[in-house]
Amino acid sequence: MKRFLKRLGIVVLVLALLAAAAAFWKREELTRLMAVNTLFAEDRIVQNFSNMDRLFHHAEMSPGVPSPLPYGDEARMPAGFERWLEEARVTAIVVLHEGRIVHEGYHLGTSAEDRRISWSIAKSVLSLLLGILHHEGTIPDLDAPVTDFAPELASSAYRGVTIRQVLQMASGLEFDEDYLDFWSDINRMGRVLALGGTMDGFAIGQTDRRGPPGTDWQYVSIDTHVLGMVIRGATGRSVIELMEERLFIPLGLERAPYYVTDGHGVAFVLGGLNLTTRDYARIGQMVAQGGRWQGRQIVPEEWINEATAASAPGGAAYGYQWWLPPDAEPGEVYGRGVYGQFLWIDRERAVVIAVNSADRRFREPGVMAGNIAMLRAIARGLAD
Repeated sequence: MKRFLKRLGIVVLVLALLAAAAAFWKREELTRLMAVNTLFAEDRIVQNFSNMDRLFHHAEMSPGVPSPLPYGDEARMPAGFERWLEEARVTAIVVLHEGRIVHEGYHLGTSAEDRRISWSIAKSVLSLLLGILHHEGTIPDLDAPVTDFAPELASSAYRGVTIRQVLQMASGLEFDEDYLDFWSDINRMGRVLALGGTMDGFAIGQTDRRGPPGTDWQYVSIDTHVLGMVIRGATGRSVIELMEERLFIPLGLERAPYYVTDGHGVAFVLGGLNLTTRDYARIGQMVAQGGRWQGRQIVPEEWINEATAASAPGGAAYGYQWWLPPDAEPGEVYGRGVYGQFLWIDRERAVVIAVNSADRRFREPGVMAGNIAMLRAIARGLAD
């Protein structure tokens, strides 16, 4: 009897430990879900955007040996600049002219050391990695179907879609990108991420099309995850490893970058990159220099030129995960993310502007136009 009671006690203890572990696991899930639901709350958004590693699964990368980013003479900013900073809820801005910092500012209680969420600037950065692999022949044909490298997508709406079409946001996928609608596809995806689900599974589960691939342009964030699947399938390696090895260590960043990941350690490549604002500026300067940095060709110049040219169907001002502004002047291209993230590049004027913000009005009429007008005014003022 004593032996039975002893064994029973052990079983009860094991069950109790398993229950406690399950409760802890669920608590972590619930904490991340709560983080998603309050991520953009007015009283939390600024700190959340600088501390995504406290809220979600993530993976750090090596920054390499920090490369020089010298200072030049402080530039005079255009009229209305201070008001724009306040209204746009800018948390950080770094302005480079001819490779030198000519203005730098940190606001709303943030600091230069903060690693800030990129949101969709991450898409533009992923395009750079894909360009390296394309040039090397690892992904030789952009007109090959994505299923050549990600066969698990064969049952999805991505069957028959090419890599180029996904690069151009011309997949034909039906996808609701409304951040303000709780039940939109983009917000359902956010909850998958928060609950430790699989982003691959979410992509595979997309089965609705709005039309044939390649016929029109529509911004679809999950397209970029598919590019990540193609890269992983072509190389047998993670985007995290490749980005560290091929881009970040050669650039020499100031602080260790990190990706938000899903519950399986897969990088949230469509929006989960986190860097300091100076390091975003480093990436922009490398692009402005045709893919060269500190005397080394990191990204092929041909890819920089092709990726930053408008090529999407229907006349959309969009290249390979890069935007062109309305009535783009020669050399103007930019990456952008929700809530006011910008990486503005003006190659003709040798200007790069990295901006991080926490602007909850980012979708209101006139806000985007006002942001572009200010970025252009800064660049033009430096060239005068």
